[in-house]
Formats: sequence, C-alpha cells, structure tokens
Amino acid sequence: MQQKGRTSMAREFAKAFYQSRQWQKCRAAYIAYRKSIDGGMCESCHEVPGYIVHHKIHLTPENINDPDISLGFGNLKYDCHACHNAEHGAAAVPGLIEYTFDSQGNLVPVPP
Repeated sequence: MQQKGRTSMAREFAKAFYQSRQWQKCRAAYIAYRKSIDGGMCESCHEVPGYIVHHKIHLTPENINDPDISLGFGNLKYDCHACHNAEHGAAAVPGLIEYTFDSQGNLVPVPP
C-alpha cells in the first residue's frame, strides 16, 4: 500500500498480492510480533497503537515476488495512521475516501 495520496489502495499490479492468504498471514503475524514487543505501538511515533503494516521498500513489479521484500519482517513497519500518511506525503483532502485492510485482509473504508 505504498501509493502516494490519501487513498491507500494498492496499485493494480499488487492487488492480488494484498488479497493473498500469504500476505494476510504475514500481516497478522507481524502485528502479533509487534504486540509481543511493545503492545503494538506505532513504530514511528511510539505514542499510539499501530494501524497499518506497510513496506519500507515499496513494492514494485520487479520486487513483488521477492519474499524478502514482500513478506520479510525486516521490510515491514507497523505505523499509526498519521505517521503512515506523513511518511507517504499524504495530505488531508476533503471528501476523499481512505481505505485500509481489516484483520482478515479485506479492503475497507476508513471512517473519517
């Protein structure tokens, strides 16, 4: 989910990956891992709970099949909503709908 802008939807080439069981299991395992370390706090600000697992090295068509990049814990980060958006240069845009993944990996709108 590294697309810039306020909508955190996966780019077309990555949609199947983000809907895969493999990613859903990896994401859930990473959240559990972070919760065992510090209760699941944001890895950037350490002030609020994490909200989204994202890739430090953005996924591209060239690296999406590299499990060290796409599924490796060393390339994942659990950030709060504000830190994730700040890192990706997202600015508040009135009326724009934002999306994330629920605990089952389904794409869902984020409440305002």
